Amino acid sequence: MANEKKIKVTLVKSMFGRGSKHMACVKGLGLRRMHQTVEVIDTPENRGMINKVSYLLKTEEV
Repeated sequence: MANEKKIKVTLVKSMFGRGSKHMACVKGLGLRRMHQTVEVIDTPENRGMINKVSYLLKTEEV
């Protein structure tokens, strides 16, 4: 648990006018507003959500 890799994700574009599945991915990552940054555990599930909405996000490995 202590050695889990994390990814820092920041929402840099608005979710306004996006599809419901893309909005669900952003909310699933824990992002609620523009320029908010969260750290998520690097799992295949989170990677899939990040890849789906990568045009809205800025990511960096921690």
